[in-house]
Amino acid sequence: MKIWQKATGSKKEVESFTIGRDPEFDSILAPFDVLGSMAHAAMLQKIGLLTEEENTTLQQGLKEIYFEIEKGKFKIEAGVEDVHSQVEFLLTERYGDVGKKLHSGRSRNDQVLVDLKLYYRAAIRDLVEASAELSELLLSLSKKHQSDLMPGYTHTQLAMPSSFGLWFSSFAEGISEDLSLMKAAFDLCNKNPLGSAAGYGSSFPLDRTMTSELLGFADLHHNVINAQNSRGKTERTLAFAMAGMAGTLNRMADDVCIFMNQHFGFISFPDDLTTGSSIMPHKKNPDVFELIRAKTNQIQAVPNTVSLLLTNSTTGYHRDLQLLKEEIFPAIASLQSCLEMTTFMLKSIKVQSGILKDEFYKHLFSVEVVNDLVLKGMPFRDAYKKVGLDIEKGDFSPDQNSLNHVHEGSIGNLNLTEIQEKNEKAVAQFNFEKIDEAYKKLLS
Repeated sequence: MKIWQKATGSKKEVESFTIGRDPEFDSILAPFDVLGSMAHAAMLQKIGLLTEEENTTLQQGLKEIYFEIEKGKFKIEAGVEDVHSQVEFLLTERYGDVGKKLHSGRSRNDQVLVDLKLYYRAAIRDLVEASAELSELLLSLSKKHQSDLMPGYTHTQLAMPSSFGLWFSSFAEGISEDLSLMKAAFDLCNKNPLGSAAGYGSSFPLDRTMTSELLGFADLHHNVINAQNSRGKTERTLAFAMAGMAGTLNRMADDVCIFMNQHFGFISFPDDLTTGSSIMPHKKNPDVFELIRAKTNQIQAVPNTVSLLLTNSTTGYHRDLQLLKEEIFPAIASLQSCLEMTTFMLKSIKVQSGILKDEFYKHLFSVEVVNDLVLKGMPFRDAYKKVGLDIEKGDFSPDQNSLNHVHEGSIGNLNLTEIQEKNEKAVAQFNFEKIDEAYKKLLS
């Protein structure tokens, strides 16, 4: 059912095809649709399109619907096209013709745009907070295991001594860099498109600055066409930001799967966090991290899909954009679950100590021996050649208990305080508090 439908409606086959999965995703957008409508109604009163009494009625009605959503009592009824229609139906059913006045000065285009922006802001906040929790845990593990040495690899070949402290903190710092890209996505989500209508504005004297302030936006899309064109650009930017974060988790998950292998045996997890085999009683499979690896690969594919959906799009709205939800919404949920499960699993990780004492790893110390000779006065090229020949002759016997790494970011100087500060700064730049304050005022 379309409340905006003219006398002649679409055939059910057309309607079903065009609506697609929108009701499913619109349920997620419901609270944000209500918040956007509350701000819009307040603005309509200011410009004289609603009386004070009408606005008060709408505000009360919208608050009721908002809290029904929070309690899980809201649903998009069968035959209702979208969340916008359901909210308007409820208002009209409960309060009469005043419900029909709410849509003045806006189109479903800018309505869904503001819903999406508000949802993406909230989703980014959840991702940032989950990332911050994971980063804090990684730094804690890094400090705990800074003296536990492990092999470092290049080309998947033994390279140089590393440590679990170095390994854990590499991901902690990586997360702070991922958040920089996420901030770019957040900034794009934090601009108000409401009032752009169908992309060409309105003859009503809308106060777009007012709705921006009421919804806690940092700014507005000033040009109404650009506001409309931000749909797609926002999703693409967010997709790349999520892909960057997914890439960090993917690398960690792949490492974990390898390090749990019996040939390595660097780390382990309690039995109840791994799975066994139906026929091999000795198996402890890293199923969780294998799924994290697979899910994060799926997320890293999303930017390409989003980009293809946007190919050849001229200025203005196209129904193609509806399909962006099918890519972005599940990706957000998947990334959130991957972050949370990574944190959950790492809380129980067990690290093997004394790994590099095994003679098998003695060649890892070749660079240490070369550097020691250089410090004693031998030219680097001569030291390199000497150590290489000693290895070939089988005369290489390094001290596998001694390492002297002191520069910033090395095994002996992890810069954990600096990385923690970097992460805290990355999180603080989002300023979620402004959004909280705006919503509190709307709902009070």
